[in-house]
Amino acid sequence: MDTLDPITVEVLWTRLISVIDEAALALHRTSFSTVVRESHDYTCMVLAPDGQSVAQATRSIPSFIGTLPATVRHTLERFGRDGLEPGDVICTNDPWLGTGHLNDCSIVRPIFKDGTLIAFAATASHMPDIGGRIRSVEAREIFEEGFHIPLLRIFRAGVPDETFFELLRTQVRTPDQTEGDIHAQITANYLIEDRVLAITSEYGLENLVELSRELNGRTETAMRAAIRKVPDGVYDYQMLTDGLRADAPFTFALRLELKDDTIHFDFAGTSPVQPRAINCPFCYTYAMSAYAIKCALLPDVPNNSGMLRPITVTAPENTLLNPLPPASVGARASTGHYVPVLAFGALADVLPDRVMAAAGSPLWNCTQSGVRPNGQPYATNLFFNGGMGATHGSDGEHAISWPSNLSCTPVEVAEQSAPLLFHYKRLRPNSGGVGQYRGGLGEDMLLESLSESPIAVTFMAERTRHAAPGLAGGGDGEVGAVEINGEEADNRAQHLLQKGDRILIATPGGGGYGSRNSRDEARISEDIQHGYVTKGD
Repeated sequence: MDTLDPITVEVLWTRLISVIDEAALALHRTSFSTVVRESHDYTCMVLAPDGQSVAQATRSIPSFIGTLPATVRHTLERFGRDGLEPGDVICTNDPWLGTGHLNDCSIVRPIFKDGTLIAFAATASHMPDIGGRIRSVEAREIFEEGFHIPLLRIFRAGVPDETFFELLRTQVRTPDQTEGDIHAQITANYLIEDRVLAITSEYGLENLVELSRELNGRTETAMRAAIRKVPDGVYDYQMLTDGLRADAPFTFALRLELKDDTIHFDFAGTSPVQPRAINCPFCYTYAMSAYAIKCALLPDVPNNSGMLRPITVTAPENTLLNPLPPASVGARASTGHYVPVLAFGALADVLPDRVMAAAGSPLWNCTQSGVRPNGQPYATNLFFNGGMGATHGSDGEHAISWPSNLSCTPVEVAEQSAPLLFHYKRLRPNSGGVGQYRGGLGEDMLLESLSESPIAVTFMAERTRHAAPGLAGGGDGEVGAVEINGEEADNRAQHLLQKGDRILIATPGGGGYGSRNSRDEARISEDIQHGYVTKGD
């Protein structure tokens, strides 16, 4: 094909997105873990030979928008085009080359046609277990956090590296699930390869270079046009979060500079790196920054690398948002998920109808590890969510993950995967911030251990001391809480549950938007009728 006319470009883009969604479904259906099948913590992507993303699964974790293309480019730097061959599969979970923590594995497959590299298929997925300490903020350095996979060729010319898989299985608590999920990713990448080769043959494309240039150029143009509509200026926002101690909150600071068709994030003033796994590698900070701008300015355009080009980000080294190795980073979402909140806070005055009050996130996670009656070790990740923030024109959604896009783990699945009994799981009345538009509600859960042997349990829990702030006069959401046997539990520490011990988890509510005096009477009545708020509140 000599040229790509606009209609053909649109058809090819739609075809590729369909291919990626098919691959994502294949990964979902062939995975072994609830993290993928129930919480949807994964993505699939096709990229050009230079590592620029062309199409991404429509149902995806937002951070992967920025991290997975970077992993592919690191692959090119490590191996070179001439160092890759058909049938190769590259794997890494290096936090600084991948997605920001060891729990995510990125799998890259080069796609060849007639001996020439024409594209890449890539996936990223959260592993059910990666060894080391049970996932928490307690780790002091990366070496405690699990099995560290550098950029490694785990298939060479279609032949698996059996040593790698044997080593992997000895390092994790869930060998069948962890290895199975990696093979599910490989399967998805193989499907992408098959479909991309079919499309290029059908349309007479030698590679994806020209199509990538066209699609990324269009997306870049659209993003620059959207930025131009925002008044030039420097916009600041700062907030406090829980920290590691009640008397030592973390400070997050953002200076957002808009000039013509570019936007720059500067996180100077953010708290320094911590000797706990709360730190967020820069790759994740960048991805969350870009995602915030995507949400505010260009929500309807499919993702690719073009939208990232007008966005630059800086963060001082060895701060919470740019730690250097060997910093511990296992709970990086507990920090990185604040980045979009900062962006929206900075833009609130100039884009009041395009931003959202703070959500009751970062995501909440309860990780357990123990031994089943048959002597088999297990580890499970249960995800819970707070309420979303309200916007100009809409109440916040209840118990919805933002910005992670993770689904709550269903009770039935949780009880099947671990010796736990849920006494209840319900919305938290009055937890959403008041306002003209109400913040979304968090959720209450009461869990009981049924295990005859002890269960080690850790939490990722934020906004237990500092609530999700409202916008434009809206009220803050309610803070969350973790209790064990009726007493407040240190959510930064590991706990050992005995049979009959009970955990109360109460996730935070989202911030409200606008003055509560402006709330429509009909909405107030509905809130009371549905039990979202109590009378007299």
